[in-house]
Amino acid sequence: MDHFTVVASPARQRTECAIVGVYDSGLLSDAAKELDRRQNGALARVVKNGDVRGKLAETLLLADAAAPARRIVLVGLGKREQFARKQYRKALAAAIGVATKTGAREAVEYLSLEKMPDADAYLRGRAVAELSANALYRIPDLKTGKKPPTPALKKVGMALADRSERHAAEKGLHDGKGIAAGQALMRDLANLPANVCTPGYLAQAARGLARAYRSMRVQVLGEPEMRKLKMGALLSVTAGSTEPARLIVAEYRGDPKAKRAPVAFIGKGVTFDTGGISLKPAAAMDEMKFDMSGAACVLGALKAVAELKLPVNLTVIVPACENMPSGRATKPGDIVKTMSGQTVEILNTDAEGRLILCDAITYARRFKPDAVVDVATLTGACVIALGSHFTGLFANDDDLAEQLLAAGDHADDRAWRLPVTEEYGEQLKSNFADFANVSGREGGASTAAAYLAKFAKDLKWAHLDIAGTAYLSGSQKGSTGRAVPLLVDYLLNRQ
Repeated sequence: MDHFTVVASPARQRTECAIVGVYDSGLLSDAAKELDRRQNGALARVVKNGDVRGKLAETLLLADAAAPARRIVLVGLGKREQFARKQYRKALAAAIGVATKTGAREAVEYLSLEKMPDADAYLRGRAVAELSANALYRIPDLKTGKKPPTPALKKVGMALADRSERHAAEKGLHDGKGIAAGQALMRDLANLPANVCTPGYLAQAARGLARAYRSMRVQVLGEPEMRKLKMGALLSVTAGSTEPARLIVAEYRGDPKAKRAPVAFIGKGVTFDTGGISLKPAAAMDEMKFDMSGAACVLGALKAVAELKLPVNLTVIVPACENMPSGRATKPGDIVKTMSGQTVEILNTDAEGRLILCDAITYARRFKPDAVVDVATLTGACVIALGSHFTGLFANDDDLAEQLLAAGDHADDRAWRLPVTEEYGEQLKSNFADFANVSGREGGASTAAAYLAKFAKDLKWAHLDIAGTAYLSGSQKGSTGRAVPLLVDYLLNRQ
């Protein structure tokens, strides 16, 4: 997908598809009014006839418009006094979605000309690039027969009020395109079935990134190396599977001369989670192919960072395995020794993500990171608490937490901070080991984070629980690409 900026009036700009707005009062946007005059009042008539009422993200396609626009997508903007970046993104996504279903090869959006108190030209440019790429994204399916036609849309233009906005807008388009590339990788990996996207497949995907970008190198450790490192927690999760586990370590050095230590991103890579001996219910178990979304997310962020050539240093660590029941599987009540030397009583084998992440956090110490952020579809409790709107954020450092929260707001990939205090850690007491891996239903998201915090002492650490935000269920089942924008925005602010 290519992007460009235009300053010309919609009444003069030739395009195969123009995107303009109407508010719910029936008031056409200024750009729509200009275009309406060239269309002999066609836009005003469809509004007057009630064909479009201006409800946010409601759309109407005029497929046989007069010059200068061959097609017009009229999209609802909601209440004028409430129109801001959130409404802009929702309306723009709906309109571009309509444009992709036409034969238009290029489109120009004029919604960016509307007054928005919280979106400058840079943020509007990022939205255009990210949303247009997401509209063109197609799930890698394995269906036989005729494939659906590829959308004709290849270019999307962004209208500017004047030339002074061009530099910021083009920077936004550039950054948004890189972020979208990272989201696409995350979605591709997460959407694949577990018999395709195995731990070995994730390792190959990481090696593919290293081949594509010279600023990156990748090392993959197998189970013999993990045993030498005494990663007893990670190995306990993979014990029941015939699929070998992998520890993927990718290093991006965008600023090799910098004295500043790298940031470490750690992603949970359980490529399928049955729950192990603590077997999950059959309903929706197929969605446990998404349990490697944390791994897909950090690899997507890695791709975006390399694509944008950010002058930062980043280390990505992915513990990848399956959690399967078998005669060799870890049993409830088993005690394992982690790489840190601490012992854990495994009361529930379905609380496996924290077991692989704790050894990965310990492993990350060898890179002397400036900050460590782990990303995981860790708890159903986080979904109950926050739904699909916010990613759960836990941290032992207030500055890091504020930076991640601000990045999420800036990227429209929001997080909400939840507590991870001593009280939650005390709930993990065990009669037989240093602590247990679960403590019951109460405060489940915070007790999971408190477990990880035991391995992050003396580190500047944060945990992102993306169980509710990483993928959708039902008829729209599929990966969302979150929290790639949040992570990349955080690194953009570290330049």
